[in-house]
Amino acid sequence: MKRLLAFGLAFGLVVAGCGGGGLGGGGGLKIGMVTDIGQLEDKSFNEFSWKGVQDGASAVGGSAKNIVTKDIADYKQNIQSFVDQKYDVIVTVGFLIGTDTLAAAKANPGIQFFGVDQFIPDPIPANYQGLLFNEAQAGYLAGIVAGTITKSSKIGAVGGREDVPPVVNYIKGYENAAKSVKPGVQVLVNYVGDFNAPDKGEASAKTMIGQGADVVFQVAGLTGAGVLRAACNAKIWGIGVDVDQYQSLPDAKACIVTSAEKRLQNATRDAIKRFKDKGKQSGNFTNDATNDGIGYSPIRNLNPVPAGLEDKLKQAIADMKSGKLKPVP
Repeated sequence: MKRLLAFGLAFGLVVAGCGGGGLGGGGGLKIGMVTDIGQLEDKSFNEFSWKGVQDGASAVGGSAKNIVTKDIADYKQNIQSFVDQKYDVIVTVGFLIGTDTLAAAKANPGIQFFGVDQFIPDPIPANYQGLLFNEAQAGYLAGIVAGTITKSSKIGAVGGREDVPPVVNYIKGYENAAKSVKPGVQVLVNYVGDFNAPDKGEASAKTMIGQGADVVFQVAGLTGAGVLRAACNAKIWGIGVDVDQYQSLPDAKACIVTSAEKRLQNATRDAIKRFKDKGKQSGNFTNDATNDGIGYSPIRNLNPVPAGLEDKLKQAIADMKSGKLKPVP
């Protein structure tokens, strides 16, 4: 998962030399977004978080600008740039920028801060809200697909690190769902200990494929690109994570059937609207099935799509919304 690259990756901010692009406007709220390291159009966390910020700004009659981070050392100054310009709301993206976001929130109680994929420990400032996601629910949807399409009754999941709860939650949901639709299915799980090693991901997936797995789910950031590459090379099915990886990893699109998604665009848009409607937002806000915060990407490459698969997915979402279905009891 890209956000989990937080442990070994960093994206820099184009701050000093390059002010970010943005959605102009006269009055209204001034909303700034500081990206994770990398580029804005990354077809992942930065891009979809920014789309939501723009949607939110439009919804509340405000304006939005972004600063693209080029180096982890720039997080603090990029946030400060928006503080100095007297922005009302500052959204920061990714786990790694959380420490600097917390410090900025404490130092600037008059500004609302939102942190995408940032869990905030107590005591939480009254002006800082973490935007989290129910990964177990998204993983469950991926598991329904895997359990439905496997012919060998063996499927795999490759995780980045076992000590990162979102990774474990994705995989637990996946495993439980696969077993619910195909009792007796064997779920092979391996944590490679790295979010930035495609070769390790490829090797892990090859091992699973050698053991008979005909569907593999990647929950491993850039490591996962190797997982999906191995799936394509072996002509089996792959499932992506966080965003629609059919779009973000074109080299693997031939074998990606779906992705377990965090609805980043909804999360940032709705956070801005909450602030406008209700004032300061604090705590950790979970985006889940009840608020369309998680989901699955369109089913692709299956021709025909197995009968009943879409119905199973829709029913699972409905049951998670109502509380009837708990992916990890």
